[in-house]
Amino acid sequence: MNQYGTLHETNGNYALRFERFFSLNPEDVFDVITNSDYFTQWYPFATGEMDLRLGGEINFDDGEGTTYNAIITEMEKPYLFSFREVDDLINISLLEEDEGCRMIFTHTFNDDSWAVPTAAGWHRCLDVLGQIVNGNPVKWDDNAAKLREIYSEAFQMEN
Repeated sequence: MNQYGTLHETNGNYALRFERFFSLNPEDVFDVITNSDYFTQWYPFATGEMDLRLGGEINFDDGEGTTYNAIITEMEKPYLFSFREVDDLINISLLEEDEGCRMIFTHTFNDDSWAVPTAAGWHRCLDVLGQIVNGNPVKWDDNAAKLREIYSEAFQMEN
């Protein structure tokens, strides 16, 4: 399966879409995705402060003085977890499939100038999420520059 994300444009909005397959059921993967201890290990700037309910907040801190909150817009355990982070929408859906589940991760935004570095960043984050889901130790690969090249070519955009 292609682990690379794809970029889609609709009505002036852009969406990065990634798919990953896990050999665990949706319930187990959902629990990892929404567990604040794990969330802080794979999701950028997450503080671990999460109110896991529809309309609940997720707190972020960029480490450089900027803090912000996301609002949970959809929460249907164990299949759907979505939240609005400033102007962006993150949607994580889990579909039962074969002997596990397929995760579809979509980040919708309105400024395509960030598409390449954002795709490379999410690719790396989702690789780490996969390590956590599969019970492996977290290891961040030193592949950001290579991924930016790959996505720059795939999206036909400057890196």
